[in-house]
Amino acid sequence: MKQIAIIGAGPTGIYTLFSLLKNQTPLAVTLYEQGDEAGVGMPYSDEDNSRMMLANIASIEIPPLFSTYLDWLRTQSSAHLARYGVEKSTLHDRQFLPRILLGEYYRDQFVQLVRQARENGFAIKVHESCQVTDLEATPAGVKIWADSQAEPTTYDLAVLATGHVWPDDDESTRSYFPSPWSGLMEAKINACRVGIMGTSLSGLDAAMAVAIQHGDFIEPENQPVEFRLDKGSEALNIVLMSRSGILPEADFYCPLPYEPLTLVSEQAIEAEIAAGSDGLLDRVFSLMVEEIELADPQWSASINLPTLNADSFHDAYFAERHKHDPFSWAQSNLDEVERNKRDKRTVPWRYTILRLHEIVQEIVPHLTRQDRKRFDAGLSRIFIDNYAAIPSQSIRRLLALREAGIISVVALGAEYEMDVQDDRTEIVFDGKKVEFDLFIDARGQKPLKTKDLPFPTLRQQLQENGDEIPDVGEDYTLLAPDSVRGRIAFGALPYLMHDQPFVQGLTVCAEIGEAMAKAITQRASRARRRLPFWEE
Repeated sequence: MKQIAIIGAGPTGIYTLFSLLKNQTPLAVTLYEQGDEAGVGMPYSDEDNSRMMLANIASIEIPPLFSTYLDWLRTQSSAHLARYGVEKSTLHDRQFLPRILLGEYYRDQFVQLVRQARENGFAIKVHESCQVTDLEATPAGVKIWADSQAEPTTYDLAVLATGHVWPDDDESTRSYFPSPWSGLMEAKINACRVGIMGTSLSGLDAAMAVAIQHGDFIEPENQPVEFRLDKGSEALNIVLMSRSGILPEADFYCPLPYEPLTLVSEQAIEAEIAAGSDGLLDRVFSLMVEEIELADPQWSASINLPTLNADSFHDAYFAERHKHDPFSWAQSNLDEVERNKRDKRTVPWRYTILRLHEIVQEIVPHLTRQDRKRFDAGLSRIFIDNYAAIPSQSIRRLLALREAGIISVVALGAEYEMDVQDDRTEIVFDGKKVEFDLFIDARGQKPLKTKDLPFPTLRQQLQENGDEIPDVGEDYTLLAPDSVRGRIAFGALPYLMHDQPFVQGLTVCAEIGEAMAKAITQRASRARRRLPFWEE
C-alpha cells in the first residue's frame, strides 16, 4: 500500500480522507492530530469556543460527508440539542448554530470515515494529542517526526492540513490576549475596561466570551434579546475598535448554490489576465460595474456606480453606514435582513458582489505592485464585508449588550498607536489616549510565509530554494525544490492567503481536500499562479 500521512484532522484533513476513499486501491493512511479529538477542528472545539459562539455557515452551504449537517442534527435527541439552546422542531437548513455543535458533527463523520475506510481495506492509524514536530522530503519519501514516536516514519506523501495558526497560550498575559483563541476561553475575566481590536465576528465572539462571565442573555422566541448583568459586575465596559468603526451586517438571503454571473465568467477573467498585468485591475472593475448595473440598476444609480473606479467604489459602498451610528445601522440592517428572509427576497447588488469575490480573486497574483495595494485598500475590503456577514442572532446579542450599556464601538482611523504594557494596553488615536485593563486582538488570521513554518527541516528546504511563499501546484503539492516536488501536499490555509486572500470556509476546505487527494494518483497539470513577493 502507498503510505499517506495527513497532518491535521480538522475539516481539511477530513475532506482529504473522504476523497481518498474514492481511490479504488486501498491506501495506508496515518492521521496526526494535536488536539484531544481528531475530527473536530480548532474552529469548532469546545476548548476554543463557548456555546455562545455561532458557526458562520448553515447546513445548506456545508459540503456533506455521509450525511448533511441538517440530517445529522435531526438524529440527535431533543435534550442534547437543548443544551445548546437549539429547538429540534425548528431546525432548518439555513440556520446558524453553535460552533461546538458543528464540531460534534465533524467528529461523528470522522469516526464513520475511519470505520468505512477500514471496511474498504484501507489501513488507518489515528494519533490524537500528537504534535508533528518536523518534516523532511527525501528521495525515499517524506520523513515525519512526531512527539509520540522515538524515530521518524517515512511516507510516500504527506498532506499538510493544519488549519489556522494562532499565537500560543503562553503568549497571553493576564491583561493581553494576542487572539481570542490564545487562552481567552479558559481565563477568568474581571469586570473591567476591556478593549477588543476588530469589529468582525471574531471581535464580537470575544466580546460575548467576556460578557457571559458577567451575566446572561435572555433569548425568548421571536422577541428582542436581553442581557442581564450580574450584581457586582457593573464595572464591565467593552470597547470594540477598528480603523473604520463599522460593524458587520447580518447574513442575507440568497439562492444557494450560487447562480452563475452573466458577464464576469471564468473565461472573461482569464482573457483579462492574458491581456497583461498593466491595467488589469481597472479592466476587471469595469466588468464588475457592468455586472452590478445589470443586476441592480437602481442601487447602481443611487451610488453613481458608472462614475466610480476601483478606488472610489470603497467609499461609496460604505458611505451610508458612515453616516449612521453603528448600532442604529445594525438594527435597521437586521430588520431588513429578517424581512427578506421571511419573504425569500434577494437583494441583487449584495448577491452579485457575493458571487464576484471568488472569481475576481483569480487576478490577485497577476496584479502589479501598485494595483495590489489598490486592491487590498478597496475591493478586498468590500468583498470581505460582503461575504463575512454574520448570523442575525449575533447582531441581536450585540444590540442587547448595547442596550445594557456595556459595549461601544470606536473608529480609530488609519493612524493609531497601540502600546501593550504589563498591566494594561494603551491606544492613542486622533489626539486621544485610552487605556484598557484587558485587551484582546481579534483581527483574525494573518497570511503566513515560509519562515513561519513550524517544521524546521522543511522550512530550511524551502528557504534554500528562495521560496518566501510555498510554491504549490493545482493539487497543492509543493513544486520546488526538486527534493520536495510532488511529495508534500500543502493545504495549510494561512500560507495560501497571499495569492488567495479570500481562502476561507468549509467549502474551500472540501475543494482543497479533494485536490490534494488527487495527488495520490496523478500529477498536477500545471502550477498554480504564484504571487510576486514584492509587497513584503
